[in-house]
Amino acid sequence: MAPSHRPPRNLRPLARAAAVLTASLALLASLTGVAPAATTATDGADVDVRVNAQAALGTLTGAARGVNTAIWDSHMNDPEVADLMKAADVGVMRYPGGSYADIYHWETHTAPGGYVAPGTGFDAFMGTVRAAGAQPILIANYGSGTPQEAAGWVRYANVTKDYGAKYWEIGNEIYGNGHYGSGWENDEHEDKSPQEYAREVRAYAAAMKAVDPTVRIGAVLTSPGEWPDGVVGTGDSGDWNHTVLPAVADVIDFVSVHWYAGGSDTTADAALTRLAKLPGELREVRNQIDRVAGAHAPDIEIALTEINTNTGGARLTARPNGLFAADAFMTALENGVFNVDWWNTHNGAGEITTVDGETDYGDMGMLSSGACTGDVCEPAPNTPFAPYYGMKMTGRLGAAGDTMVAAESSAQDVSAHAVLRDDGRLSVMLVNKDPDNARTVALDYAGFTPSATAPQVSRYARGDNDITEVTDGRATASQVTVPPYALLTVTLEPKAGTGPAASAAGTPGTPRPEAVTDTTARLSWKAAAGATRYLVQERDGAHTRLVGEATGTSVTLRNLPPGSTHTVNVLAADSSGRISAPSSPLTFSTGTPADASCAVTYHRDTSWGNGFVTTVTVTNLADTPITGWTVDWDWPTPGQSVDSGWNASFDQTGTHVRVTAPEGAGPLAPGGGSTASFGFVGANDGPNPDPAAFRLNGTVCSGG
Repeated sequence: MAPSHRPPRNLRPLARAAAVLTASLALLASLTGVAPAATTATDGADVDVRVNAQAALGTLTGAARGVNTAIWDSHMNDPEVADLMKAADVGVMRYPGGSYADIYHWETHTAPGGYVAPGTGFDAFMGTVRAAGAQPILIANYGSGTPQEAAGWVRYANVTKDYGAKYWEIGNEIYGNGHYGSGWENDEHEDKSPQEYAREVRAYAAAMKAVDPTVRIGAVLTSPGEWPDGVVGTGDSGDWNHTVLPAVADVIDFVSVHWYAGGSDTTADAALTRLAKLPGELREVRNQIDRVAGAHAPDIEIALTEINTNTGGARLTARPNGLFAADAFMTALENGVFNVDWWNTHNGAGEITTVDGETDYGDMGMLSSGACTGDVCEPAPNTPFAPYYGMKMTGRLGAAGDTMVAAESSAQDVSAHAVLRDDGRLSVMLVNKDPDNARTVALDYAGFTPSATAPQVSRYARGDNDITEVTDGRATASQVTVPPYALLTVTLEPKAGTGPAASAAGTPGTPRPEAVTDTTARLSWKAAAGATRYLVQERDGAHTRLVGEATGTSVTLRNLPPGSTHTVNVLAADSSGRISAPSSPLTFSTGTPADASCAVTYHRDTSWGNGFVTTVTVTNLADTPITGWTVDWDWPTPGQSVDSGWNASFDQTGTHVRVTAPEGAGPLAPGGGSTASFGFVGANDGPNPDPAAFRLNGTVCSGG
């Protein structure tokens, strides 16, 4: 749960296809002139990083990198702030500041019960936004405001002042209004349930879009696996997300989630480890949207409007949190969000510690506020802290219009992120989380052939006071050394005549599912100029394989396992066989057979954030009885497990669960004549999605 975003100290404000076409990898290699896989470790390297330039993870937008701002921050609109944000390629600034949004009245620039610093009004904020070359995300006051007040703000911003404010959230962390027993967010509605929030979101959206139909409206969701996800309040039929999303899916344009690494260990080193949970949580947000939004689902985006290591503990300004910022921004963007906003621009000094030989001010801001804890004071206002340089390094990795592509590291303490530039170059960012040892990294590529030109290298390491351009000539396209506790970005030129820039075919549109069954998926995409054929690839990590080929703009994939998940993208080939840049990816899941010989009902009876109780009911629909049964399923995430159960025997190996009928259990009668039920107490460290498919004695059942 989240504490209040209030001053004066730290304020914290989310299987694969069974058959491959005959053409397969050989065809792909012949079309590209580059073998899709050829990993060979370079002598002396202790880490292998594979980059697949044909496995797209999405396109960077101008709104990708953002920061929060707050009306209690007297340095919010200092001229240096705009210059620093522009230098770091910040595209978004969020206003008026976390929980303050739900007490803030824009027209009078007041926040009853809170402090408002001079010079922080909306017009002054927009002056900073424009000077930085950014755009705003604005939070309409839900806690003490009205739809009419929000509509008036839209009118002033976009009609009177022509600011073109596109993104508008309805409230901040409204699930923290006390409905679930813990409250930090102001909410003056008598009814504080998710049902009421959904009703009000519809009213806000209608009023605001009546003024400007082009605005994009965002609703607040909880991050799956983070409190109060899974908790069902008194009188509610479901938890926050499963109540709000179905009720507003047809009127919203994006959802807003927050994610803090948290944990009892408040070091940034520990946060870097906990970052491994974020992709699963973001995938589950996407899954929830896809399950309930129907035809609207592809048009609903995800914004991660607050992120940091923790919610006010120490060790926040030193080097490890700079590594975390770079790693977190790219991890989130690679996993389906269009915008990530750091909490905060300035925040205030907290606990003073020493980290990696330097003073850490316990400040959640990217820039110093000049505040003091006791007799220890921060440097001059607007002095960048390490997280600022982490964000700035992501700007060296890629810009709006560039394509994020898959990168995979063999070492847990070295992260890798890659971007295929719009001009054909490839950039790779390496994050060495080892404080003691430099790491030598062997780089291997699929779908990209580097030129003989020496790479451009940008570094942020001990002794660097900014992003430093390295010109010592030691880095090559095949091997680089990353100093301890450092960020390194390598940018490579493509060999002449290779890569997407050499193809006459444009980039295909993102594939969309037209029809998905238990074993097939029909996909379609927008045509690419100059294309004569299309290749559909499935991605597994940084590896891809060809699963479909077409001369038109659709394909049907067959023989897919029931209840399986697939991530695919489309490439276009021109008349000479040269391959375009990859489309953005589509992730879809197959269902279960409607005419199966068995059925399973999986019902989550209750949950409490990191645990749950479930009842499973099995029905035999075959013509013959079943004596002695087993039920198998696979958990969608590694953090899910069975702790204890009843009416059966349970065994879990990895993410696979097998449940065996209790001794002396009678047969399951044919034709649905009887059922078997069992239950269990489960645990989840992270998101808790339902299993996709169940098997009774090896046969896939319908339902779930």
